[in-house]
Amino acid sequence: MSVFRPLLFKNKVALVTGGATGIGKAITEELLSLGCKVVIASRKEERLKATVQELCPNSNRLRGKVCNIRKEDQINTLISSTLSELGKIDYLVNNGGGQYLSPVADIRLKGWDAVVETNLTGTFLMCKEVYGQWMRENGGVIVNIILDTSRGIPMMAHSAAARAGVDNLTKSLAVEWAANGVRLNTVAPGGFIYSPTAAANYGGRDVFEKARVGIPAKRLGTTQEVASAVCFLLSPGASFISGETLKVDGGANFFPSLDRSR
Repeated sequence: MSVFRPLLFKNKVALVTGGATGIGKAITEELLSLGCKVVIASRKEERLKATVQELCPNSNRLRGKVCNIRKEDQINTLISSTLSELGKIDYLVNNGGGQYLSPVADIRLKGWDAVVETNLTGTFLMCKEVYGQWMRENGGVIVNIILDTSRGIPMMAHSAAARAGVDNLTKSLAVEWAANGVRLNTVAPGGFIYSPTAAANYGGRDVFEKARVGIPAKRLGTTQEVASAVCFLLSPGASFISGETLKVDGGANFFPSLDRSR
């Protein structure tokens, strides 16, 4: 059950990239529960169809659209088709992204480019296009999902660099677009948010269980907790908050690294 007022987002339209799995799916589910119409985008059509069937099988309030956020033409089509079908885009949640575990010495340029293009360039293109096609004249709210990069992320330096870029991009756009009624913020989940998708990507649940020692609360975070943070920043309750980063990590960023071995 949502912690927010029922139908908080009634008659609103949200676009969520990477909305078919993990954190994106939890955000989608929360938005739907609050009365929002949602378009989810992903490269994989089968995942989109499965999520639409699971979350909203008998309603047109959830739609899936195939889009590779590394491709500018596909982003243009995603935004224009959403506007054509639903008439507006009140909220954009840039959750789509990806990375893999590797020491820097073993990262090839092709892999580096793929991660940076997906996480940083893709977010830039999504923001730019939704602003140009809709929010410049109508306002709106954008939330970008990043990672907590405050102490670096060993074994994922490519993603850490890209996500830090998104954080700074968000701050810049929050100033540039404020006069047009556009707010932008980031949500930075700690590296301890469990989902089956994340576990499959990083070698199973054991990776997350080992991470418990680095969390003061001694428990893993949930995708629903991240979704609640996103929905707060989208809501009228955050109407004077822009350019900020909200960490969802159980206080892990304050936990001394030396204590993580205990």
